[in-house]
Amino acid sequence: MRDHDTADLLLDRLRGLTPIVEQHREAIDAERRLPAPLFGALAEAGLFRLWLPRALGGPELSPLEFMEVVEAATALDASVGWIVGNGGGASRVAGYLPETAAKRVFADPRAFLVLATGAVGRAVPTEGGYRVTGRWPYGSGIHGATGVAGLCAVAAAGQEGPAPTLMALAPIDAVAVIDTWQVSGLKGTGSCDFTLDDVFVPADHVFGYPDQHAVMPGLVYRLPVVSTFSWSVSVVPLAITRAISADVAGLMVDRMRVGTSVALRERESIQSEVGRAEAILRAARALMVEAMSALMAAVERGETALIPRRADLRLATAHAADSALRAAAMLEAAVGAVAIQEGGPLARRLRDLRAAVQHVAMSPNSFIVAGRLRLGLDAGTMRI
Repeated sequence: MRDHDTADLLLDRLRGLTPIVEQHREAIDAERRLPAPLFGALAEAGLFRLWLPRALGGPELSPLEFMEVVEAATALDASVGWIVGNGGGASRVAGYLPETAAKRVFADPRAFLVLATGAVGRAVPTEGGYRVTGRWPYGSGIHGATGVAGLCAVAAAGQEGPAPTLMALAPIDAVAVIDTWQVSGLKGTGSCDFTLDDVFVPADHVFGYPDQHAVMPGLVYRLPVVSTFSWSVSVVPLAITRAISADVAGLMVDRMRVGTSVALRERESIQSEVGRAEAILRAARALMVEAMSALMAAVERGETALIPRRADLRLATAHAADSALRAAAMLEAAVGAVAIQEGGPLARRLRDLRAAVQHVAMSPNSFIVAGRLRLGLDAGTMRI
């Protein structure tokens, strides 16, 4: 179900940010992060609080509403969409913290958490909490963040068997940022490594991961955390290719090939490729919506055997990434050499797309998991 008032308000705010995105377009790449005025404007629009519980004053969007908002942000700029997806998605941690701690973390209306699972730090139990040390990669939005949440293994004396893991929240002033983000695409996400060095984290600022315990009743907090994590970024690639399709349509209004007198958009071969790309994009998005809707319904019914539903969602996200690349290649070929012009919107979006699909949330390994389940085997992994 769609909350028109909340979702449409956020979409309206996004449209209103078009001028500031255009104003900072070149700086996004040059600074390798979102410029502070743009980052601040996104925060003030409430775009980093998409999954903040209603009980704490947030919009608590459904995953499908979340998808719409991140798609709209991506249409403005892929790095903007990526940061909105990461920041808005990370606000769901308020659903796993004691209410007093969640209020403390999100008291700042510009709060932005970097949620890092790309490495495992070390959390040593101590009086009142943990001492946390570690280095995590891909801290998207770290330069504008107010805090971080790093995945840690609990290192307890005399512990036997696999160490339990948790997410530990630390304030940004305890973080050291390492300038590692030298990349060709999604430059504006500023996804640098960061470290914590023996930082005290109070017990009410940690929660189990991936075995979380929701303290808020909303459905989004009861979904598996790995599923919501993958969803928060996997909605971006199709939106990038959708923007490429719009750019291509604009370029073809009066564009002609040398030696011909017929506009490209009047040629059946071009029409066919654009139509095929459209079908690929819409089918891939429909599969994502179907898979997330099925997972939501299963959780709402109280089902506990969720591996097939979780695997279906990861299959859909991997397929979406694959489809976004395939459709983009068709559109790039249709428009010709203009697609590779440095500084042009197509070249930039294509670089961003190729960077986005490298995220582990869209790993081709998900096809293997789906194949194993279809063949009557176990999933072969729990990281779905």
